[in-house]
Amino acid sequence: MLTQAPMPVHRPGTDGTVTPNIAMDLDSSAVEPAAGGIETNSGLRRGDTRTAVIIYGPGQERIVSIFADVLGKPFRLDGTFEDVVAGEQELVLGVSAESAKAGMASRDRNSVVAIHAHNVDLGMPPDTFLSAQCDYEFLYTETRFFRRDLARFIAFTLGQISHYETLMAKPRTFFISTTFPDVRAALPNIEVLTVGCDAVELRVDLLKEPLGDGTFAQIPSLSYVGEQIMLLRQRTELPIIYTTRCTRENGRFPMENPELFYEYLYRAIQWGVEYIDVEVWLPEDIRRKLYENRGNSRIMSAFHDFSGTFKWPSAYAQSVFVESCKYAHIVKMIAIINDHNENFELEYFRSKIRAEYPSSPPFSAVNMGETGQISRTFNKVFTPITHPLLPIIAAPGQMSAAEINAALASLGQLPKTNIYGITTSSSRVQAPYAPFYEKCFNELGLPHQFAVVERQTRGPLSVEAWCNQRSFGGAYLNPAVSYASLMHNSTFFSKLNNGTGPALTEAVRMIGMVDTIVVQSGPTSSPGSAPPSMPSSPHRRSENLFGPTPNNTHGFPASSSLLFDNASWRGILSTLTRDLAPSAYFGRTAVVLASNADDAASAMYALKALRMGKVYTVGFKTPLALAHSFDVEPFNSLESLQRARTMGGDAGPFALVSALGPEKSTLVGMLVRLFGGAKESSSQIRKVFLDLADGPRKDDPGVIAEQCGFAAYGVADTTAFTTAETVRLLVGQNVPYSFVRLISGKGMY
Repeated sequence: MLTQAPMPVHRPGTDGTVTPNIAMDLDSSAVEPAAGGIETNSGLRRGDTRTAVIIYGPGQERIVSIFADVLGKPFRLDGTFEDVVAGEQELVLGVSAESAKAGMASRDRNSVVAIHAHNVDLGMPPDTFLSAQCDYEFLYTETRFFRRDLARFIAFTLGQISHYETLMAKPRTFFISTTFPDVRAALPNIEVLTVGCDAVELRVDLLKEPLGDGTFAQIPSLSYVGEQIMLLRQRTELPIIYTTRCTRENGRFPMENPELFYEYLYRAIQWGVEYIDVEVWLPEDIRRKLYENRGNSRIMSAFHDFSGTFKWPSAYAQSVFVESCKYAHIVKMIAIINDHNENFELEYFRSKIRAEYPSSPPFSAVNMGETGQISRTFNKVFTPITHPLLPIIAAPGQMSAAEINAALASLGQLPKTNIYGITTSSSRVQAPYAPFYEKCFNELGLPHQFAVVERQTRGPLSVEAWCNQRSFGGAYLNPAVSYASLMHNSTFFSKLNNGTGPALTEAVRMIGMVDTIVVQSGPTSSPGSAPPSMPSSPHRRSENLFGPTPNNTHGFPASSSLLFDNASWRGILSTLTRDLAPSAYFGRTAVVLASNADDAASAMYALKALRMGKVYTVGFKTPLALAHSFDVEPFNSLESLQRARTMGGDAGPFALVSALGPEKSTLVGMLVRLFGGAKESSSQIRKVFLDLADGPRKDDPGVIAEQCGFAAYGVADTTAFTTAETVRLLVGQNVPYSFVRLISGKGMY
C-alpha cells in the first residue's frame, strides 16, 4: 500500500494577492461587531510585471492602443525587440509582425511578455512561426464586445485574476460540455445552457472542421480550434475547460502521436484558456512540460475507464490517483460500473484519499452510466453536467444541474426552505426581482419558495422576524441595511453563535452595510462569501408581494448560523473591470460623489480592492474603517478641487463614481465636465465614469461622460453583477451575468 503522500501542487500566484490588508477599527458611530470578520477575497492579483510587447499584423497598429487602453497604460510603437529598453513596464510596446520575427527567439523573456494579436477577419491561420514562439496569442474580431474579451484575456494571462481559488472554495461546482461540432450552434442559447455552471468545456475532439470538398477534417486544425475558442469566449464570461479526449476514453483524438496532444494543449495555454484537461496516460515528460509551462492556466488531470472492470478499492485506482497528482491542480477520475454498490466504494475511496493525501489537489470523481448517476450527486468538485438543449451527452449517465438538484432534494441533502427579498415600500425596484428569481431557480431545479416581502423596523415584519424561522433559507435586503441597525436591540441576532452574533465578512465590517443574509450549517469558519453548505431557492411560483408573514413557530435552528455579507461591492468591482484589467486602476486617483457614507461605502471598498492610490470624496464623511490605510481626501476647499483635477498629470482623476440620486443628475453632469479630459489633452489613457443612480433624471451624466472621454457605466450593469453574486451567495450556484441581463429584458446580444 502506498503511504507517501503526493507533493502539494498549489503554488503561490505571481507577486501575491491584491486583497488589501484592511484594519478592523470601525467608525465611532458604528456598533463594533462581536464576531470575527471572515476574509473577503477580491480574486485580484498584481500579476506579471514584465513589459507587454504586442505583435501586430499589417495595418493593425490600432490593436496596440487598445491593449494599452485596457491595461490603463500609454503605448509606443517600436521597430524590433532590440528597441525594448529595460524598465519600461509602464508602457505597452508594439512591434510589427515582420520586425518581430527577427528577435522573437532571442528576446529577454525575463523582461518582456510577447503577445501575438491576430485579427481573424483578415484570414486564418495566423503566422505559424509567431504563434509557436509567442508567450500568448490573442485571436479577435472587432465585434461590439471585443474589448471585454481582451480585458478578460489580458487580465488572466498576466495573472491579475484567478477563478481557481474562488471556485474551489465553493460547496459544489459544475461544468457543462459543449458537444456541438461547431460552437456557433451553442451560442444562441449559451445564457440558458450555462445557468448553474462554473465553467464551460470545449470538446476539441468533437469539433468537425468542414473541408472544401464537403467532408470534414479527421482532426480539427489549430486554426479552426483557435477560432472556436475565440467565439466561445466572446459569448460567455465563464472559464473554459479545453479537452482533447482520446479514442480510448470515448473521444475522437487519435492516440498514435502523443506529441500532437502537447501541440494542441500548449496552444490552449497560449490562448489563455483557464483549465487544460490533460489525460494521465500521456507520457510523463509531456505532462511535466505542460505543467511547467502552464502560465496561469490550471491543469486538470483526467482518467476515464470504460472497460467495466475498474474497481475503486484496488491498488490500481490508488496508483492512478497518485500519478495524477504529480502535475495537476485538479484530479478527475471517471469509471463505468456494473453494480450500484460500487458508488459507495467510490465514496469510501474519496474519503480514504482525502485522509491519506491531505495536501493533494481537489478530487473530482463520478461513475458513468445510469447505475452510477447517484455518484454525481455525491461529487462536489467540477461535476460534468449536460442540458436538454445539447445535441448529445458527453458521457453515459450525465445529468443536468436541475436533475442533480432534484436528486439532492430527494435524498434530503437539499431541504426545502424559504428565501426572501426583503424590501421597503419605497423601493422602486422590488417588483421586477420576483419573476427573475422565479425563472432563475426554475432553471436550477431547486425545491424552495421565494417571496418578496416588506420589512418594518420592529415587530412581526422586521428583518429578524423573517430570519427567525426554521425554514429560513436566506435573504437579500434591498435597500441594504446598516449592520448597526440590524443589531440594535435585536435579541435574536445577538444570541446567534453562542452569543457572539452573526458571522461577518470583511466586506461587511468595512462597509457597514448588509445586503445579503446567508444561512450556514455547522461551524462559521468557512471562507467569506462562500457558504459551506448549499442552501436553496425557489422553484415554483413567487408569493404575492408582501403576502406571506413569518412562520417562526419553531424558530431558527440552533445548529445553523447566519452570515452577513455585502454583494454590492462585487457588483461594482465587476463593472469596473469588465472592459479594463485590474492593473489599470492600481495607484490611480478617483473621485466618489454621494450624499452620505452608506451610499458610498460599497464603491469605496471596491476601489480599495482595486488598489486605487487616492480617493477624493464629495458630500460625505468616510468611515474610519474605510479611510484607514487608504489615502482619502474630502473636497473642502478650492485647493483640494484643483489638486484632484491635476492629480496624475493632465489626465486628472482616472475614475469618477457617483452614488448621488437621479434628482442630482445636473450636478453630477457638471462635475463630469469639470473632471473630463480636454480634447487637446495629450493623455493616451481613457478614464472611467460609473453612475449608480436609479430612476428618471433630467440629464444623463453617462452621455456627458462619453462626450468628455470617459468610458461610462450605469446602474443596470452593477445591478446585474450584484444579482448574480447574490444568487451565488444564497444558493451556492452560479448564474451568469448575461443570463441576468437576458431575463431582465436587457440582453447583451
